[in-house]
Amino acid sequence: MGFSVMQKQFFAAMKEGHRWNIKTGATRSGKTYMDYFVIPMRIRACTGSGLIVLMGNTTGTLTRNIIDPMRSIWGDTLVGRFSSQRGTIRLFGRDCYLLGADNKTAVKRVQGSGWEYGYGDEMTTWNEDVFNMVKSRLDKPNSRFDGTCNPDNPNHFIKKFIDSDADVFCQAYTIDDNPFLTEYFRTELKKEYAGTVYYERFIMGKWVAAQGVIYQQFAADPHSFDVAAVDPSTLALVNIGLDFGGTESGTSLVATGITHGYGQVIALKSRRFTITLDPFHLNTVFIEFVKEILETYRRVDTAYCDSAESILIKGIKGAVAKEGLPVTVRNALKTSINGRIRLTSQLMSTGRLKLRADGCETLRTAFCEALWNDKKQEDERLDDGSTDIDTLDAFEYSIEKERKKLIGEE
Repeated sequence: MGFSVMQKQFFAAMKEGHRWNIKTGATRSGKTYMDYFVIPMRIRACTGSGLIVLMGNTTGTLTRNIIDPMRSIWGDTLVGRFSSQRGTIRLFGRDCYLLGADNKTAVKRVQGSGWEYGYGDEMTTWNEDVFNMVKSRLDKPNSRFDGTCNPDNPNHFIKKFIDSDADVFCQAYTIDDNPFLTEYFRTELKKEYAGTVYYERFIMGKWVAAQGVIYQQFAADPHSFDVAAVDPSTLALVNIGLDFGGTESGTSLVATGITHGYGQVIALKSRRFTITLDPFHLNTVFIEFVKEILETYRRVDTAYCDSAESILIKGIKGAVAKEGLPVTVRNALKTSINGRIRLTSQLMSTGRLKLRADGCETLRTAFCEALWNDKKQEDERLDDGSTDIDTLDAFEYSIEKERKKLIGEE
């Protein structure tokens, strides 16, 4: 495959010798693909005056996004295997460090040394203190840094750095800057993010703030997502999410079905208790909820519970065992809230999220009323007691483990 116009412009800019070279913009726009060729050129040009360091959100994401694709192009001889014990990998004849930018401890391994070359993947996911440390390490006359990121809010520290008077060459990509995508894929990707802040960021490549209603498409016409009935035979999985209530929150349960082939996600039933439930009553309402789902849909595979409450989970496991119910009780993954919001948004935008017309009133209301916190510069869901985030959490717990199968993302 050849290179796009934008990619060729980046190669040309490499000759200008900028210290910082950052590509921002849409997902799947070609920002990262060219780095499979840029990185070898940079490494081979190093003189040995400083370290070579590649960083990502975690070493796992860096390996998946950068190292593994490079190995498929250049082979095992030129792209070695990462040693987690040493924190290094052999790339194109040089020993290089791989670091997770979310881990200050790991970065301390190279904190005292100058860097000749640095590479950054998913820079907007980094810890700000780590990024500030990186800036202080590029202390060689020939130090260079290449990086990529999707846009975030306009007050993000990466955006502020790009706009500063530092020696930064920056490119901004839209989805249409990649001529090698099929029109079908491009159209479908646009659908996935339609009506959300992610369309502006991940399709148009803009740094925009998250404001107002989170699920705008849903709130505009919530009953367009309704289904009158669900055939149990169409469901490959039925999971329950449970979010425990506290002094200022409610206890919420959501049962969600996923159809065969992971084509649709259907909220089957939701309940919320605004009063504080003692462990005995919590176990009782949970068992009743499970039995209702079993009676209607003939299965409950897994119940994912808020992992912050280990004692309550232990009690629920005991109650399930006593009743002999065919359901596995596990801790919820509790992945990042914004990642869970993005998953829900994509399911809504593509028409793959449905709610039973009756029985999901609390979830329907929670989707309609979910708001971004306009008092925070970073993306944050409003959590001041004015909206029902407990039911949102419970729904998200019920599907987050299936993320990769639902939308093909880690």
